[in-house]
Parts: sequence; C-alpha cells; structure tokens
Amino acid sequence: MELQRVIGDNIKGVRERKKLTLDAAAKQTGVSRSMLAQIERGDVNPTISVLWKIANGYKVSFTSLLDEPREAPLLIRAKDVAPLAEDGGRYLNHPAFPFQEDRLFETYRIQIAPEGALSAQPHMAGTEEYITVFSGDVEIRVGEEAFRLGEGDSLRFRADAPHGYRNVGEGPASLSMLIYYGKG
Repeated sequence: MELQRVIGDNIKGVRERKKLTLDAAAKQTGVSRSMLAQIERGDVNPTISVLWKIANGYKVSFTSLLDEPREAPLLIRAKDVAPLAEDGGRYLNHPAFPFQEDRLFETYRIQIAPEGALSAQPHMAGTEEYITVFSGDVEIRVGEEAFRLGEGDSLRFRADAPHGYRNVGEGPASLSMLIYYGKG
C-alpha cells in the first residue's frame, strides 16, 4: 500500500477511535481541519513536522502513523473445509490456507487411512514441502529416497521431483503440509 494512503488511513482510524470530529482533532493537534481532511483522504503528503504534531496531539507514537495495518485474524473451521479425496477416499487433503501471491506458501491438513497413498507430480522448480506427522506412521518418497516418519517427526524436501506419501501403519495417519514456492 502507498505510504501516503497508509498515513491517511492510520490518522483517520486514530481520530475515529478517539471519537473526534475533524474540528476537535484540529484543536487537539494544532493542524488545521482542512489539512487533516486532506491527509486522511490521501490527497497530500504531510511533512514530518505535521506528523509529529498529529502524533503528539493524539498521544500516539509517530511510527503508529506510518505502519501498514495488520490483517485481522482468519479462523478456518475444519467443518467448513471440504477435503480433496484421492486413492478411493483413503487420502484426504484438507486445504487450510490457499496460496496467495504475497505469501508464497499454502498449507494443508492431510489424513491417510491405513494402506492409503498418493503419488505426486513434481511442483515447479525450487518448491519445498514441510511435513509434520501428528499421528500414525507414514513413508514419504522423494525421488528414489524413502523416509519413514512417526508421530512428531518432520521432513523438509525439494518437491520439484516426483514424490509420494503412504500410510505404513495400522491406524490412520494425520499430518500437516506446508508448500513453499519461494525459490525459483
């Protein structure tokens, strides 16, 4: 987000949280009503001196006027996520956080029934997978190598080669998967 817009949104947000009109804010900060309105709309780029006047008048830190807003927490309930099924329903992939251009990763919750398996095609060059097993026993194949993981074990590997997952235990297996697309 453009800094001028961030500053305007932050200043307006502080004023609204303090339940101040523009006139009251002008009186409190020593910055004219019209200048505050222009800053809040993102029409002007305020000087450092003006920003200090506003910060001091509102009794907030200078940097709080410059910080980009943080996103609100995002809660995803398991019951709201439809799993993707493979291997006759013995391999279930529950998407949690899908890929976004600004994050470069996606996460999944995986459930594999006994004898369930999935063979995955290579992802784009440089892709990595991060797996943690929460319950059960799984074998993960990366190229020609096989890794056996049990409860609490984790594995990171380059996923730009053929790879696969197989439940080698007697009960169901549950794991998390993070796919990172940051290296190309």
